[in-house]
Amino acid sequence: MRIVIAGGSGFLGQPLAEACRADGHTVTVLTRATTSSPNTVHWIPNGHTGPWAAALHQTDAVINLAGASIAGARWTTRRKALLRESRLLATRSLIDAIAQQPHPPAVFISGSAVGYYGPRGDEPVTEGTPKGTDFLAGLAAEWEDAAQPAARLGVRLVVLRTGLALAPDGGILGRMLLPFRLGAGGRLGSGRQFVPWIHRRDWIDLVRWAIATPSVAGPINLCAPEPATNATFGSTLARLLHRPFVAHVPAFALRLALGELAEALLTGQRARPARALVEGFRFQWPSLEPALRDLLQLPGADR
Repeated sequence: MRIVIAGGSGFLGQPLAEACRADGHTVTVLTRATTSSPNTVHWIPNGHTGPWAAALHQTDAVINLAGASIAGARWTTRRKALLRESRLLATRSLIDAIAQQPHPPAVFISGSAVGYYGPRGDEPVTEGTPKGTDFLAGLAAEWEDAAQPAARLGVRLVVLRTGLALAPDGGILGRMLLPFRLGAGGRLGSGRQFVPWIHRRDWIDLVRWAIATPSVAGPINLCAPEPATNATFGSTLARLLHRPFVAHVPAFALRLALGELAEALLTGQRARPARALVEGFRFQWPSLEPALRDLLQLPGADR
């Protein structure tokens, strides 16, 4: 199978590309960086196609993970515009490139996030839950809308509503490890907000499963079946690291430090991967503590 991944050099894209190559697929990565590396193509995701579109010729699957980091900086007006444009323009570029192909790919897998649902408190959230009304919900909805023309081109469209993917070399867990190892771990705000987490290996396997399963189309939640609250997540991590869990960052302090970005940390979604479970996907790491033990290479990481 020939696979093209936009955003294939990042925290999720790179290990996904490696896993697909290990499966025997030919993988091409679209990157903004100028590169001479094999199996990489320089592209300019400006909402239009370019010479890079030739990489999609006779491709079986196109995966779109392109977009600036949500938590990479304070959400100024300029930053919010970058978050939006980096996602929408990349998606439009890929759609235009797909439309130019005499033989379009069988499947287009495009990124989104569980932030689509907005703050939900204790409410169980599945793929059928309506979208929220905050900034992240609007951003995710626009991102998904930009991918919809693929379905009208006769391409199977899968939308990845990703939770917080966990791995020690980046993402939310990577940022937490140093302060927690220093004994500075604690809850954020009330600590009652849910964290829709997923082991990165399960995330990779879910994407590979979506490529290979023709019945899967539309949005799927990429999060573990057992979400945890912020307090449970943090206390479990602290206990496994043999560190205290006594610090507390009040909501007002987080808002002062991070502005609107703080709301993404103080609220959450009790999201469940209902579609994946119905379709028969089996999670390797459905529970938090075994997942963390595996990621931290600790004893007792039985699934």
